[in-house]
Amino acid sequence: MRLSDTMAKALSDQVTLELTASMVYLQLAIELEDQDLNGMSAWMRAQSEEELVHAHKFIAHCIDRDSAPQIGTISVSDLSGKKPIDLFRAALAHEQKVSESIRELYRLAQAETDLDVIPLLNWFVDEQVEEESTVDEIISHLALVGEDGSGILRIDSELGSRTPEIAADSE
Repeated sequence: MRLSDTMAKALSDQVTLELTASMVYLQLAIELEDQDLNGMSAWMRAQSEEELVHAHKFIAHCIDRDSAPQIGTISVSDLSGKKPIDLFRAALAHEQKVSESIRELYRLAQAETDLDVIPLLNWFVDEQVEEESTVDEIISHLALVGEDGSGILRIDSELGSRTPEIAADSE
């Protein structure tokens, strides 16, 4: 089933949002690396890569349905000089934006009775719940340690031990 023009445009916008998310995470990684928090930086870089995988999932769906998505403008806010907790709050805010966009796509798919995109969107609904929960937990941990350097370094070390999940996401 070919995508409607409305759904094709909405999915193109989602591709741009996923690519923007990747760049936001990359900028967050740069800021954390500049603060010598290499574990947190590595975690953000892994998130950046994961967002690229997400963009490719939407691109593949569009191509499979005879529609080539168009990438829009990508911009990232200035995030320099912020504390780690503020950088993770910025990540959460962006994840919440992506989550709402996925819900809007779901509503559009229902309105257009586009049953073919629903399985993809179901996967993303579940993924976004996990993404927000994970970042929210990190924020909670950072809030608990406050300005305690040893606590921040412990969290940095813990986040640096993350194993890449990209292969699992690409399925």
